[in-house]
Amino acid sequence: MDIALTLLAYVLAIVGIAGCIIPVIPGVVLSYAALLCAYFTSYATISTASLWIWLAATIAVTAADFYLPAWMTRRFGGSRAGAIGATVGVFAGFFLFAPAGIVLGPFFGAVLGELLHDRNDAGKALTVGFGSFLAFAVGTGAKLVVCICILIRIAADSFGAASDWLSTVF
Repeated sequence: MDIALTLLAYVLAIVGIAGCIIPVIPGVVLSYAALLCAYFTSYATISTASLWIWLAATIAVTAADFYLPAWMTRRFGGSRAGAIGATVGVFAGFFLFAPAGIVLGPFFGAVLGELLHDRNDAGKALTVGFGSFLAFAVGTGAKLVVCICILIRIAADSFGAASDWLSTVF
């Protein structure tokens, strides 16, 4: 059973890292599920306090990723149309122009949304698009950091020699 849980933990963690970039996969949640799989092995050194801390990080990063694009779009002077455009751009970019569309979709979506809202201010639309892109980059970066740290923690738990050293770090 330990081997199955360990393999499942690694698969979920790797899919979780991929899910940080692919918007339809809940990456951080899958990485946390991987941590839970590792926790339930017989050799686990992961404490329940560590599980609660990683759960808090998972919730915080997921919430930030959900609210950050609209907040940053508005912070850079965007309207509701720009925020909606950025959201549509993420999904359209993923399905139509992957992999580059995943990165550029929020930018172009926010710019198009702002131009539909106010055609006379192209400079503002570009600024809002940059804010949307920045929000995507920060959100994705935060998710990647959490998912990679969880993978490292799982590796530390499953590899005995590195476990003592990595357990103190993570």
